[in-house]
Amino acid sequence: MLKRIQIQDLTLGMYLHEFCGSWMEHPFWRAKFLIKDPNDLARIQATAIHECWIDTDKGADVAPGTASVSREEADARIETDFNRLEDLPPLQVSLPVPPPPQRDHAPADLRHELKRAASICMRSKKAVVSMFNEARMGRAVDAAAAQNLVEEISDSVTRNPGALISLARLKTADDYTYMHSVAVCGLMVALARQLKLDDAQTRLAGMAGLLHDLGKAAVPLAVLNKPGKLTDQEFTVVRSHPVAGYHMLKEGGQVSDAVLDACLHHHEKIDGTGYPDKLQGDAISVIARMTAICDVYDAITSDRPYKRGWDPSESLRRMAEWTTDHFDARLFQAFVKSIGIYPVGSLVRLTSGRLGVVIEQAPAALTTPRVKVFFSTKSDLRIPPEVVDLAAPGATEKIVARENPDQWNFPDLNELWSGLTEKAW
Repeated sequence: MLKRIQIQDLTLGMYLHEFCGSWMEHPFWRAKFLIKDPNDLARIQATAIHECWIDTDKGADVAPGTASVSREEADARIETDFNRLEDLPPLQVSLPVPPPPQRDHAPADLRHELKRAASICMRSKKAVVSMFNEARMGRAVDAAAAQNLVEEISDSVTRNPGALISLARLKTADDYTYMHSVAVCGLMVALARQLKLDDAQTRLAGMAGLLHDLGKAAVPLAVLNKPGKLTDQEFTVVRSHPVAGYHMLKEGGQVSDAVLDACLHHHEKIDGTGYPDKLQGDAISVIARMTAICDVYDAITSDRPYKRGWDPSESLRRMAEWTTDHFDARLFQAFVKSIGIYPVGSLVRLTSGRLGVVIEQAPAALTTPRVKVFFSTKSDLRIPPEVVDLAAPGATEKIVARENPDQWNFPDLNELWSGLTEKAW
């Protein structure tokens, strides 16, 4: 049985099933192991993560009277919270920027925008690689080139939010550092639009997303791309990147204070256990709180040298479990609204027993996206792909469960929702 408990209630003999936090927040390569070494227990309890899941079938249970939450209780609570999102009023925030110029934001259908987004992703990756290489050589960021990138990404997300954001998630492990910047830029734009920010504020948010991890240019590539467990010293080096990036951008003198702040503080947490300054609550700027959410979402949904990414909808549910400690709850709610409870690319099961992949969000509802069905669990066979609009008048089907792609191992899952071959990503 899985139970969520406080880190401080862990004891030797318990089986650690999962940390309640991103793998960026702890130095352990594995998350599932029996705690036998007192040194491992001490290292776990010294991390900034407050809770974890234990498996009582594989190790010791908590002592009687110790607070714990079952997997069923946690899932029911999150399901209830997500289903209430549509009833919440929009969150109103503002970022300090001048009035924007007018741009063409004509809506585009997913199929058309995916092709444009694939081209933007390829160009953006090259530009970000160049930007990081310049930073490694001590040269200032080309703010004008960065702004052009942000505007292209922003326009794509505005035309169709699901296209570029979902494509950018399909980065290879080797591309992660660079495409992560592109993905977080897109996610920041989508969140800014959900918050009803104007064009200039939206571009500011996008710029923060694009540049937030520039400090990783100061981290040795051998450490960034290490396929195994980081040593404590290497973990400390990685955690130095917000300060390094802040100084790189500040010395260049071409980016706003808001972007500098997002770069420096995107690893702060609401409960004050983040870094580098252990800021708490409202002491963390809105733009840094936005960046924290977008950064973690893309990180945990992306494949890394040492870990496969989580399914998009599963990632949202795990982040919801961490919200009290990690994220601004209202901003996280807005973030979920911006990409959907079942983001594009999520594998779901419908009432009929058919499996499908989410290809587009419904404009007015979070629980009724368009789904491309392609597999029957009743016959255990592939079926001709069919697009089902769950929001259409008279629709009789609905999503009854999320499915774990790793358990089904469909080789063409990404091609099914995107319509693009792997070479086009």
